[in-house]
Amino acid sequence: MPSKSAILAGRIISILAILFLLVDAVMKLVKPAFVVEATVGLGYAEYMIVGIGIALLISTILYATPRTAILGAILLTGYLGGAVASDVRAQQATFNIMFPAIFGALVWLGLWLRDPRLRCLMPLTEPGPGPDHRR
Repeated sequence: MPSKSAILAGRIISILAILFLLVDAVMKLVKPAFVVEATVGLGYAEYMIVGIGIALLISTILYATPRTAILGAILLTGYLGGAVASDVRAQQATFNIMFPAIFGALVWLGLWLRDPRLRCLMPLTEPGPGPDHRR
């Protein structure tokens, strides 16, 4: 079981990520001029912005829901990977390219810290040999 401080840190990281992603999704649904300009500048047509926002919103809600958090993290990884690819293709600055990748790592870190099931699936250390281990 993770410690209480690890769970708290994971929840804080996850909540901050969720808030950021929700704001991003809502901005895509509302479509202010700067969002339209930035998205079109990456090579996407304006009519695609709402669909992108809906995909982000659904993925974020799944991530925020404990029972579907792992599925949400997987979907957000795909979304953020697409953001990296779009920034690379548009020859954006290094920060613009790295931000979604780092953010994706934070999404997984927050989930890993707060979810013991994920810690079992992805331990940081290799489990030692058990009592029946023979060489």
